Amino acid sequence: QVHLVESGGGLVQVGGSLRLSCAASGRTFSSYGMGWFRQAPGKERGFVAAISWNGGGNTEYADSVKGRFTISRDNAKNTVYLQMNSLKPEDTAAYYCAGVYRRTSYTSRDHHEYDYWGQGTQVTVSS
Repeated sequence: QVHLVESGGGLVQVGGSLRLSCAASGRTFSSYGMGWFRQAPGKERGFVAAISWNGGGNTEYADSVKGRFTISRDNAKNTVYLQMNSLKPEDTAAYYCAGVYRRTSYTSRDHHEYDYWGQGTQVTVSS
């Protein structure tokens, strides 16, 4: 099992940057594929980015964030990051990290495929 805790959210102006962190407990974090999802009020949880287990050998992004967001991981620190640049008001949401035990290069956009979730961190982009 792995326990996930997000941090780094906050209020930022349009065009600004934030870096979200997701700290994981457990000694097998490096065997987990990780993802970031977000949910705005009244909307379904949507895919943002994913990274495979093997130190970032494979990454995937939603079209809406491609070129602005970067997912990365530091297995030595049991942490996955989401660097968010050029933020827009439509990026406002609660951001969640998620994990699934998967030692392959496969990444998933489907939140149903993830077994472990953090509590979320709020990102608000003001115009």
